[in-house]
Amino acid sequence: MSETDTSNARAVAFERWANVFSAHKAFSHPSELHGALCGRLAAGSRIDQGDWLAMVCEHMGLPPTATEESDELREFMGSAYDQTLELMKATDMSFQPLLPDDDYAIEQRLEALTSWVRGFLEGMALSAGESLGEAPDEIRELIEDMVAISQVADDDEPDEESEQQLMEIVEYVRLGALAVFTEFNPPEKPSPKTPTLH
Repeated sequence: MSETDTSNARAVAFERWANVFSAHKAFSHPSELHGALCGRLAAGSRIDQGDWLAMVCEHMGLPPTATEESDELREFMGSAYDQTLELMKATDMSFQPLLPDDDYAIEQRLEALTSWVRGFLEGMALSAGESLGEAPDEIRELIEDMVAISQVADDDEPDEESEQQLMEIVEYVRLGALAVFTEFNPPEKPSPKTPTLH
């Protein structure tokens, strides 16, 4: 996939999530929910559909029955879960945090990034718990960096340099999330081949 394709895929994914959040008048940021899901998955958790949909309602500020009442929301979030897990497991490292593309103002992109990182840290803490303290030094350093990123405020006038910095931080976060996933998710064993008859 070229960089443009990746950027387009990311833009489309963000718009879909944003539209679902707008349609349901959610008060939270779609990037934060995606981050929370990625944090849970990266720390080794797998969430059954009922728990995932409950988490969706809670994050979006919706009544717990919202996903039962809306086929669209239930189906969208069900497939979002599957796609996110597949992308995090993908060997081509095509996974991307759910963030708006460059058409958005840099302030909006920074807000989305800090929301995603906050969600990721929260999801990871929920799932990994004590084992985070036993993680290798590089993972612990990465988590400290992410905590710092989650608290970044946009005080300066944006310029080309801040664009470049934001791109670098997004890439650092993306690779960091994959590093955590690799640490807490041992490779799946290949499914046994169908035995051949001799």
